[in-house]
Amino acid sequence: MRVSRLLRQVAAAALVMSIPSAGSAGSPKGNIVAAAQTSPDLKTLVAAVRAAKLVDTLAGKGPFTFFAPTDAAFAKLPAGTLSTLLKPENRDQLTKILTFHVVPGQYTAATILQLINQGGGEAKLTTVEGSQLTARLEDGKVVVVDENGGVATVIQADLVQSNGVIHVTDAVSLPA
Repeated sequence: MRVSRLLRQVAAAALVMSIPSAGSAGSPKGNIVAAAQTSPDLKTLVAAVRAAKLVDTLAGKGPFTFFAPTDAAFAKLPAGTLSTLLKPENRDQLTKILTFHVVPGQYTAATILQLINQGGGEAKLTTVEGSQLTARLEDGKVVVVDENGGVATVIQADLVQSNGVIHVTDAVSLPA
């Protein structure tokens, strides 16, 4: 048991050390929305946030932890899904999906890893949408698992902003 915990801690340390620092824990750059707008990899997410009319909310006081899917993550959705979600008549469904990626509070990678260790290998995070994401380590990487079993790997962590933190993921998580 003790060896298992030590291995998780070593894997966690390796993960934190390998993450590029586009905004380190000590230097917030702006709010979550402003940061996403400047990223070349989050253009689809920004368009979705605008279509769902969540810009003011996500630019608000927070703090928030945003598991932000890349453009490539959105491209993995079945053909036509994104264009359908971006239509005004589907705003409620889009809002539900986007708020499923947001957790109230600021959870850095170190905090998430601590919660995973305390939880015996996984941490339950309640989203703004009201459902849960499960964080755990797989192959030395933090992943979040949605209620349907979908897995999103954190590919960039700890982009600390004035109102929270962004963790960039390689998949879109979907609520049940």
